[in-house]
Amino acid sequence: MTARSWIGRSVPRVEDARLLTGRGSFIDDHPPVANACHAAIVRSPHAHARILGYDLTAALGMEGVVGAITGADVAAACKPFGVGVTAPVHYYPAATDRARFVGEPVAVVVARDRYLAEDAADAVVVDYEPLPAVTDPERALAPDAPILHEKVGTNLAGHRRLVYGDPDRAFREADVVVRERFRFPKYGSTPIETYGVIARWDALDGVLTVWSNFMGPFIMHPLVARVLGLAENRLRFIVPPDIGGSFGIKSSIYPYIALIGLAAMRLGVPVKWIEDRREHLLASSSGTDRIADREVAARKDGTILGMRFRWLDNVGGYIRSPEPGCSFRPTGNFVGPYRFDHLEVDASVVMTNKSLTGPNRGYACGHLYFETERMMDLLAARLGLDPVEVRRRNLLGPEAMPYRTPTGGLYDSGDYPRAFDRALEIARYDELRREQARARAAGRYVGIGIALAVDPSVSNMGYVATALDPQFRAKPEYLPKSGAVDAATIKIDPLGRVTAILGTTPQGQGHQTIVSQIVADELGLEPRDVTVVDEMDTFTRVWSISSGTYSSRFGSVGTSAVALAARKLKAKLVEYAAHLMDRPAADLEFADGTVRVRAGAGPSYSVKDLAGRAHWNTESLPDGMEPGLQATAVFGFTEARAVDQDDRVNSSNTYGFIAEVMAVEVDPDTAAVRILRYVTVHDAGTIINPMIVEGQIYGGALHGLGGALYEELAYTEDGQLLTGTFMDYLVPTASEAPEIEIAHIVSPSPLTTLGSKGLGESSSMTVPAVIANAVSDALAPLGIGITELPMTPTRLHALIQAARTVRA
Repeated sequence: MTARSWIGRSVPRVEDARLLTGRGSFIDDHPPVANACHAAIVRSPHAHARILGYDLTAALGMEGVVGAITGADVAAACKPFGVGVTAPVHYYPAATDRARFVGEPVAVVVARDRYLAEDAADAVVVDYEPLPAVTDPERALAPDAPILHEKVGTNLAGHRRLVYGDPDRAFREADVVVRERFRFPKYGSTPIETYGVIARWDALDGVLTVWSNFMGPFIMHPLVARVLGLAENRLRFIVPPDIGGSFGIKSSIYPYIALIGLAAMRLGVPVKWIEDRREHLLASSSGTDRIADREVAARKDGTILGMRFRWLDNVGGYIRSPEPGCSFRPTGNFVGPYRFDHLEVDASVVMTNKSLTGPNRGYACGHLYFETERMMDLLAARLGLDPVEVRRRNLLGPEAMPYRTPTGGLYDSGDYPRAFDRALEIARYDELRREQARARAAGRYVGIGIALAVDPSVSNMGYVATALDPQFRAKPEYLPKSGAVDAATIKIDPLGRVTAILGTTPQGQGHQTIVSQIVADELGLEPRDVTVVDEMDTFTRVWSISSGTYSSRFGSVGTSAVALAARKLKAKLVEYAAHLMDRPAADLEFADGTVRVRAGAGPSYSVKDLAGRAHWNTESLPDGMEPGLQATAVFGFTEARAVDQDDRVNSSNTYGFIAEVMAVEVDPDTAAVRILRYVTVHDAGTIINPMIVEGQIYGGALHGLGGALYEELAYTEDGQLLTGTFMDYLVPTASEAPEIEIAHIVSPSPLTTLGSKGLGESSSMTVPAVIANAVSDALAPLGIGITELPMTPTRLHALIQAARTVRA
């Protein structure tokens, strides 16, 4: 890194001027077609009901109503979406035979404006036969539970038992075995901007164009095309320049793309639908709620020999793609940062009468690390060890890198002990323990929590096949899945200005800023000299099924594609200059935006000079050189392979590390949790923009804090949502945000062009674990250990009162 390098600088975000002055271009600002009509969706008020019929007479007779479609129309015109399990679950964009959760679409009304559409939707009459509902995944597996899908015959959508090493022997030889049951809540992302879709059908060309704030992965494009009976090159997805947050949730917009697309095709008018907040909480998407049983086998010195995981993931009324990623997305990092070889995973995916699920920030890793890190503290308590010590005895060291986990993950780089020690140092851990002792002597409930995690990024599409047994995957007709790629194009105009073109669907992460830094660094320019166009259009961009921004992939794969494209263009400039100088290219170097002779005097050419010559005088190009100054690069990972016959898969492509220390105080009378100290240390390889990274860490931490303390999509036993507004669904605000002490160590990835890794999910995965450990430590004198989230004041107060009653 030279003094001139833009990599590693906190360059102000170029996006902010546009966004802060109200000049952003979001889906609801987007006027791609004139005279668009507006849709309102009729939703089921029942958690489980058979649909007997529809009466649209009153709605269709209202002024301004263009038309409507029902679930019956969907069943006649569409195929069901493909799902990631072998169970015959038929999932359509709207309920066709029965409604299986409150809020499921049953009809769509289209009118001249949104007001008319909403009024007409209220006039639609649907004849329902209510059926018994079930919301608890254990209860859903009982013999007498109501069955949601008769063709499946059970509410179990999928089950796999994965065995690595010899866990039975590990447990036989263990000196100590620790067991515990955990519950993780169903919660979402609540982005400021909700879902939005605009669809236009061109009957002459047979092309359906859809504008939406969809974030990817673009595997959903062929899925939607199949559902609507369209060839893929007759379905055009366009994503506006700005998306108002997503955090995984907007990957699940694709059923609405199909539904609004069908409405446009059937009614022959462009149709716009913008989701309201109640719809979003009721029926968009969320992470799964989970019941998990954990076992750890260890020696008496704290060395872990093996673990057993057993869980029930609740995916709601249907399983839909990319589920069951809730169970298998972290396969490669199931063992976390610890060295042990023996593991058994018993994973069940269960359907109940709750809303549907999909990726939520930290997809499945918040669940994983809440369970694992609580077990590490329970093991330490059983053995009388400090929680720090039991972790140190099992932590992978830098000498092990790159490390192949027993489940198939390839940890590319890292120095976990160094990052852990740095967190303890910043937190002054020993001093914190002394302060805690003084607080306890004074009758205060102060606790200290630790959490460590491997931070996976850039999902390998192949992990989804872990849900299928090896015998199914071995069939000749089965198509193996793997990969994680992205593309970038860079071009230079006749005056030497540079434009970078991507389709990474940013949602506020600062992609334009990062790309301008990388290109400026590679081509010896200033970031202000680089224009970044980052807008996805499946008709004009280079993309693949893994394209999009999810799984923190831009920091690894998107940045690598940009750097590779810049280097290809730079090599072309050097070759052109060598031709003009009549010298071998090996004699030249590219430095500070100029091609010059490596040693000695000689001519030199700036980027601007070369650009002018190349554009205005193509005769000056060497023989065989393609005219024009542009380069496209597609970057992919060689380790993104299909799952093997032993169910091992490198489920992500880069792996960072997180070490966190938190101190809290719990008020025993109000059950309020106050964060006294919060330290987080990250190793995400090369840091391109520290300021943007800090924002991502704060955002992830607050997201995790929401799931740990406040947020839950709670239901009654008969499937009615109790938290359908922000009055009841509590989200942390700036007032609840703690001060976070952030530090980094840097272990560059050998697998990416710049050595960078993803960081967008980061502390959303660790905060539930670290604060649960801290609160458990605070309440240890009362015999309370946290096994269920969120730790709402009501739930925590009940635990405290029950403990006091027992002690009295």
